Amino acid sequence: MSDWKQIAPASWLIPQTAKMRVPGLLIASDRQLKEENLEKPLEQVRNVATLPGIVGYSIAMPDMHWGYGFPIGGVAAMDLQEGVISPGGVGYDINCGVRLALAHLPFRTLSAATKKQLLEKIFQRIPSGTGMGRKDRVLEESDYLAITRQGVRFSIEKGIGLPEDLERIESFGFLEGADLQAVSSDAKLRGRAQLGTIGSGNHFVEIGEVEKIFLPDIAERWQVEEGQTYILIHTGSRGFGHQICQDFLDEFLRKGFAKDLVDKQLVAVPIQSPEGKAYWAAMALAAHFAFNNRQEILHNVRSAFAEVCSLGKEEIPLLYDVCHNIAKIETHSVAGTPKKVCVHRKGATRAFGPEHPELAPLFQKTGQPVLVPGDMGRASHLMAGVGNPLTWCSCCHGAGRARSRVESMKHWKGRKLEDYMQNRDVLVKAHSWKTIAEEMPDAYKDVDLVVDAVEEASLARKVARLRPHLVLKG
Repeated sequence: MSDWKQIAPASWLIPQTAKMRVPGLLIASDRQLKEENLEKPLEQVRNVATLPGIVGYSIAMPDMHWGYGFPIGGVAAMDLQEGVISPGGVGYDINCGVRLALAHLPFRTLSAATKKQLLEKIFQRIPSGTGMGRKDRVLEESDYLAITRQGVRFSIEKGIGLPEDLERIESFGFLEGADLQAVSSDAKLRGRAQLGTIGSGNHFVEIGEVEKIFLPDIAERWQVEEGQTYILIHTGSRGFGHQICQDFLDEFLRKGFAKDLVDKQLVAVPIQSPEGKAYWAAMALAAHFAFNNRQEILHNVRSAFAEVCSLGKEEIPLLYDVCHNIAKIETHSVAGTPKKVCVHRKGATRAFGPEHPELAPLFQKTGQPVLVPGDMGRASHLMAGVGNPLTWCSCCHGAGRARSRVESMKHWKGRKLEDYMQNRDVLVKAHSWKTIAEEMPDAYKDVDLVVDAVEEASLARKVARLRPHLVLKG
């Protein structure tokens, strides 16, 4: 750290060394710098800085940890003509993301029996776990073609959700350039029964209470109230996106695109090359799949609330849906000139500020909602984007892991996990002990510290703190 330079609050410049084409930029509080071991993920930050065509900085968010090639919590922008696109910079779970809906129902009015019944209904309606699919819904070729052309409208126009959901989804649930021909038959086969499923690992459906409001003016605009019931959904493109990532990694490695790179996991191709265009086309389609996946899950959660709580679907409006494993073509200021760049966000969230032209009217005066899940025992956060150009208008995506899944399982082996969580007023439902053990609260950093660093760095502002009570884990 002796040669680091603080260039803004909670913003540290990591100087160029060896093959780095740009400096690194770390967003972190003083406390995080003192308490966390940053050596391994910062090695990946330096590695990303060596990629051709990178502009600005190789950036790490305060929730960063070791990932495939890129650190999770990593952001990198590439020049469209000279730069590259990297599957490792998007991640295996393409368009893994989060959506937040707010029920017109005080959480305290739910009885213990109602909470248990609600969680059970959601568990029955939404398949969860490794490889789990749906028996009642299988996608055909015509469905994939429609998803390619329509994005999330594929679901909404079938009555899966509400028409007003569309303006509450990042990029309105659609990326230009999707092409089914770029996707392998293996990917389509893996995704056939997985629309409307949460998968495994850290994916979840979480229901709880809006615990505290920090910015009343923004909360009022977004119709967020203290004590209100919220629904948070975290999942992505399932086996469909995973297979797409693997297919292109294998192809790019086979064709020698990792030659001369400091880490073959960074394997990348020129954005304008045939291979780059094919990856973009497949990635965009996987993003569409993920948008529809979260749309169907929210639809089934709304149905469960209707059945158990007699709450109409229109009484559970969607607030927002954000991506945090994606590459996007966006216009940003590069050396003082507006320029289109390809922004990789891997475990990082877009955080456009007020008056950004891509935002829907509801968010023009407030900035974009930023959703930051924490862990199932402490809290999650709702924030408002500031639009900081230093990070390409990007923010953290969650708390970030503090302990590996293997370490967490060893730590909690032989203990009654569900009882432990219930003593913290959290009901947890999952298919296996293993899933719960991997996802216990202490496996994650303290999300309050993470969002404090984000706010200190002026990437986003805290709007509300959310307290989980009912959790369905993959």
